[in-house]
Amino acid sequence: MIEIIDLTKNLVQFKTMHSKPDEIHRCAAFIEQYLNFWDVTYRRLDYHNAPAILALPRHGIAPLLLMSHIDVVDAPDELFRPVMQEGKLYGRGCFDDKYAVALSLVLLKNNLQLLRKQGRGQKELPFGILITSDEEIGGFNGAKKTLVDIQTDFCIVLDGGDIEKIVVKEKGVARVKLLCRIDVNSESKPRQGKNAVEKLMDDIDTCETYFVRSAPVNPHRKIVSNPIRSEKSRHGVLEYAEAHLEIRYMETDDLEKMFSAMQKELHSEIVIEDVEPVFPGGESEYLKILLEISKKTRIGFEDGANDSRFLSQFGIKGIVWGADGNRSQHTLNEHVDIESVYELYALLDAFIKRCEWPEDLLKYDPITIQEPLI
Repeated sequence: MIEIIDLTKNLVQFKTMHSKPDEIHRCAAFIEQYLNFWDVTYRRLDYHNAPAILALPRHGIAPLLLMSHIDVVDAPDELFRPVMQEGKLYGRGCFDDKYAVALSLVLLKNNLQLLRKQGRGQKELPFGILITSDEEIGGFNGAKKTLVDIQTDFCIVLDGGDIEKIVVKEKGVARVKLLCRIDVNSESKPRQGKNAVEKLMDDIDTCETYFVRSAPVNPHRKIVSNPIRSEKSRHGVLEYAEAHLEIRYMETDDLEKMFSAMQKELHSEIVIEDVEPVFPGGESEYLKILLEISKKTRIGFEDGANDSRFLSQFGIKGIVWGADGNRSQHTLNEHVDIESVYELYALLDAFIKRCEWPEDLLKYDPITIQEPLI
């Protein structure tokens, strides 16, 4: 199974940061080359310059779906030169999430080869793979756009957890905008001493105090602030500023009540732009089979947020699972434990071989399904 690590090394060398979109496309083309070499039928989809690669047993249908992504957060050049040391593979994307891309590709190729030796083909595969390229910036043009046209019973998001923990619940995301405007007097000074940017920064701090610091018993709450945009008045004073916030919340949080209470404490106006639900994995026969196979694995909760949050929007049950990386994603020390990658592969391979096409999906003939994915 060294092939998985070798393939991961190749993928890591692509600097697939969103500041380098050409590298993302080069990496996608490399994956296409791999699939073409092994004669795998796939589709490449591009929504707003975000490539996604979809390889399914039948058009738009797969009993199981494995999902991963090639994009990474920014890093210095040296992190794109992977290094093996003491049983770990180091480099940007080794853990988040290129080992998972490599594992998915090798798992697909090996199972397809086995079927072909039996005189069967890709349409008999019980699973498919989806590889996206915008998970780190929200997944709106990858997972969200693609999942709407995929019929699947169970999705494994290979982007979190660890060998001994299958994640069945993650945070929801509320996106809000804070709008701050001040009155400027005739002497070109803010009436209350602070300009709009300063007041907005105070409001962001107030939001964090209210939502995060006031609830130490709930460490899973989080606010992510994006860059502030501001405007000056004709007097040269910063009279308007706005900021976009991502609020990671839990199912026990009453967002309407919280936003109402927060608004009373802010100078800025709160505008709710979008609310994505908490990812609930849900009970599934597939999950039961997986837990039977991976006997030391438990189910649990993860405090991150990834493309799994889109599953519930399309009525797809699923989990988040992955190899061990000591929570090193996005750090200068990012790495993945090589033995855990091999173990994950073995468990997924055994799981796939236990799964068969459900009767309600077998009735579909891929030749007669003509609706395009895009």
